[in-house]
Amino acid sequence: MNFHLVTIFPDIFDSYFGESILGRAQKDGKVKINIYNLRDYADSTDKRRTVDDTPYGGGPGMVMMVEPIFKCVKDIKLKIERQEKADNKKKVLILLTSAKGKIYNQKKAEIIKNNYTDVIIICGRYEGVDERVAEFIADEEISIGEYVLTGGEIPAMVVVDSVTRLVEGVLGNKESLVSESYKCFEERISEKGVVVKFDYPVYTKPAEFNGWKVPDVLLSGNHQEIMKWRNLKSGLNEEGC
Repeated sequence: MNFHLVTIFPDIFDSYFGESILGRAQKDGKVKINIYNLRDYADSTDKRRTVDDTPYGGGPGMVMMVEPIFKCVKDIKLKIERQEKADNKKKVLILLTSAKGKIYNQKKAEIIKNNYTDVIIICGRYEGVDERVAEFIADEEISIGEYVLTGGEIPAMVVVDSVTRLVEGVLGNKESLVSESYKCFEERISEKGVVVKFDYPVYTKPAEFNGWKVPDVLLSGNHQEIMKWRNLKSGLNEEGC
């Protein structure tokens, strides 16, 4: 799995991608994360390497320009095509992070992992991105929630993280993928009237702290009863779905 992130802040990813599971996944060759500085694709005669301008029709803020993004994505696609000569046919998905995009979820992460070898993510910034990027360059617009962020770098990290952990061999314990949150996508309503899609509660040592006790069933050693308890707490049926 190869990720290609287009951004005007290439150093913003260093710490997160270099640590823990994502860091090991790269060292082990499970995934490759490529960062592209969009300013490298600005007009070569422009000493400021401008990638944004004022919006047509007026309005606040600046808008990211279509031309540098087009050049960058074209360059990435050419690199992917050259790699095809050594590998099998590549399947490429181009995403644009956007507050107006479709909400990203676990199901989408699994679709990406199962159907694509390369994911190009264009990180939006400023007041927005020239609409022609969404119309003619990106395959999809995605959002990680119904709120506005200062840029698309955090959504890009969310996509990379959620897809990477699905790649075979990345997680040390395969059971983490079998019984984790959002594995089943049916919505259930809790007693408080909110949607329940989460995994069961977990506890560890000590069995009692500050008068707060771990549920007795988890200490019983009865795996069948423990499974029933976990399914109940997850809002699932006995099969765990």
